[in-house]
Amino acid sequence: MLIIALIDDDPISTFVTEKLISKNVNEPCQFYKYQNAEDALKDIYNVKPNYLFLDLNMPDMSGWDFLERLDITKNQSEIYILSSSVDERDIRKAKKYDFVKAFFSKPLIKKYIKSIFS
Repeated sequence: MLIIALIDDDPISTFVTEKLISKNVNEPCQFYKYQNAEDALKDIYNVKPNYLFLDLNMPDMSGWDFLERLDITKNQSEIYILSSSVDERDIRKAKKYDFVKAFFSKPLIKKYIKSIFS
């Protein structure tokens, strides 16, 4: 079973992402959804997701703050940024994190899901 963490303050976006992944991945998935990055950071080492999808723009703790505080030695998940931002600066900044696999704009589309989970 794939364990997937979705960190996004927008419940509609999280719902859409979960449904798209569920429909396009052949393995059963268990989703852990977090509406703020701080709660996710407290729980992520126990959940041990295979895949983690992270929004950037959230109140209190941003996705960037989450990445800075994440202990990558305790994290084995593939991390993908899933953001409504199309700002080239955000895309360049994401590439500076070696452990971030890719930056995708919302909503996640079937083509990207296939490439992530193949």
